[in-house]
Amino acid sequence: MTKPNRDDVLRPVELLILSGVMGVFTGLVVLMSTRDLMFGVIGLGVAFIVSLIVLAMLALAVKPDLEEKRDLDEQDRGTDEPPAPRPPSGH
Repeated sequence: MTKPNRDDVLRPVELLILSGVMGVFTGLVVLMSTRDLMFGVIGLGVAFIVSLIVLAMLALAVKPDLEEKRDLDEQDRGTDEPPAPRPPSGH
């Protein structure tokens, strides 16, 4: 079985970092506008969770390309032999 490449490993970290940046930005905006630390922390937490869910759902909506499909087929078979060529689709 093949090891995941660097992009596959870092993709969840990228989602967490981007959500964290969005959460910190929202928390700072709320903190500066209300001058209440608790509202800022609540805004940070809500924005982090909502942005994480939205980004994860968008990542799931992306269709895999040909290379990803071949990788999935290879993982399903559990071997390193190349997949059989696919007939062209009628679409």
